Amino acid sequence: MVQTPGEPMLLLAGSLAMGQAPPWQAAIKQALTSTAVTMLNPRRDDWHVSWRQALDDPQFREQVEWELAGLEQADLVGMYFAPTTPSPLPLLKLGLTARSGRLIVCCPPGFWRRGNIEVVCARDRIRFASDQAEFVRRIHQPIPALAR
Repeated sequence: MVQTPGEPMLLLAGSLAMGQAPPWQAAIKQALTSTAVTMLNPRRDDWHVSWRQALDDPQFREQVEWELAGLEQADLVGMYFAPTTPSPLPLLKLGLTARSGRLIVCCPPGFWRRGNIEVVCARDRIRFASDQAEFVRRIHQPIPALAR
């Protein structure tokens, strides 16, 4: 992870499910092109289904450790739950970061566990958005303050 000096770091966490989740990270990146922010995007073009979900698979482990480090190091974590996926890993990451104060969640209507996410966000005072436009606005608001 290479952070540009003086820029806040934003981790784009959330639904990936290659082929099932839309490329929402690209839309966030496009919306923030004129904003000074280092974006970490876990979506990889070179991800391969042959990678075993196992501690001893070096490529798999490297990806998971990179994402966990991003959760710890990012100044802000934007988490999107695509209604087209079950998103078990983003749900896990929500639990890991819920009380960090650095989280912004977008969960559109139709996500199968939206009610659970709404309760967690309300309980832990997590900034919540129901659509991508609101999500971008909520992400953009704290970034200038973080860069100071």
